[in-house]
Amino acid sequence: MPSATEAIALDLVRDSAHPIVYGHEDYDPLLEFIGDARFVLLGEASHGTHEFYRERARITKRLITEKGFTAIAVEADWPDAYRVNRYIRGASADPDAEEALAGFKRFPAWMWRNADILDFAGWLREYNDSLTPGSKKAGFYGLDLYSLHTSIEAVLSYLEKVDPEGARRARYRYGCFENFGEDPQAYGYAAGFGLGDTCESEVVAQLIELQRRAADYARRDGRIAADDYFFAEQNARLIKNAEEYYRTMFRGRVSSWNLRDRHMTETLAALVEHFEYQGSRSKVVIWAHNSHLGDARATDMGRSGEWNVGQLVRQRYGRECVLVGFTTYTGTVTAASDWGAAAERKRVRPGMPGSVESLFHDVNIPAFLLTLPRNSHVSNGLRAPMLERAIGVIYRPESELASHYFHASLSDQFDAVIHFDRTRAVEPLEPSAEWGIGEPAETFPSGV
Repeated sequence: MPSATEAIALDLVRDSAHPIVYGHEDYDPLLEFIGDARFVLLGEASHGTHEFYRERARITKRLITEKGFTAIAVEADWPDAYRVNRYIRGASADPDAEEALAGFKRFPAWMWRNADILDFAGWLREYNDSLTPGSKKAGFYGLDLYSLHTSIEAVLSYLEKVDPEGARRARYRYGCFENFGEDPQAYGYAAGFGLGDTCESEVVAQLIELQRRAADYARRDGRIAADDYFFAEQNARLIKNAEEYYRTMFRGRVSSWNLRDRHMTETLAALVEHFEYQGSRSKVVIWAHNSHLGDARATDMGRSGEWNVGQLVRQRYGRECVLVGFTTYTGTVTAASDWGAAAERKRVRPGMPGSVESLFHDVNIPAFLLTLPRNSHVSNGLRAPMLERAIGVIYRPESELASHYFHASLSDQFDAVIHFDRTRAVEPLEPSAEWGIGEPAETFPSGV
């Protein structure tokens, strides 16, 4: 039996929920709620759920076509996402969307090399190709900082074209990492525990030099050169921040988490500045996990000293941003059992009693949108902390309460929430043998 408080919250949600039935008008209330906001942050409760990817794409398409959004910034590595950006803008040699996604090789590849992203990248290319000459095309950009070695290669490649002597100096500086092989965590362990010299001064010096030469590099070939320089500068900034991230990751979760989310927010700000330098007012959709996009101040993590992208964007842009979370009660998910392990199709346990997921399940609507206007009855009714589930790239259902749940005040964390009661695993473009023999998809024949 639900408590009196839970029963009140259930009635409020049931009265305020907008059912989603997969028609074009499903998200009319959300687009009206978004209004003239410049930043729409679309979360996910896991990195491996088909419905989250599909519905973020549906919402993003409407934001692009109806509200003039021109950039999608995602929880992905900058150089890999930029390859997709070049493809959808018709500026690469990749013959199709699948080839454009080939840069996503690092674990977990299924986050971006999956069927839903393949379809979305294809749509973005078709949309951009349909625009009249001179129209602002949509772009696709990565916010994350795990691509240390790929970004080094990108900076060197850029400098080889515009400044061979500068490339020689950069190669010497970045050679600092060569003693640690291809695993940046090996560098982080050695640097963090004083077992070797750090590369901090080298990566900072390289970024400073690149920035000092910006005017010279950027004016060589006009607009194209400016874009190429921006791509290289972001890679150099990423290398500096990644070096610090790996150097601090063994000091504790809070330090490395905060550095990573600060980097993602700084990358977003740099994108905005770049667009405005080009003469256009930016409107950006951000895709990342709920744990990055829901305001950390409303969660256990925030109380332990963590901040995140959602909090930092709110603090910087205020009412110009809208934070949207996603939840599910049960189904299947693509996830690994350990970091670096093969992707599996796993069964998601039903939401625990007392959780947001369990409350939404009791609403008895298969899929719905819930907007949370400030100081509304429904927002006030969902302000008390509740359990909330977060599944990343690893899912361990056997220890779910300890591994995947935290407390959060939902209406302080998000401006809107989208719930799907039963979901299914996202389909990797290269499913592993483990994924193929995992839990059956929700559409699997019931009589087999």
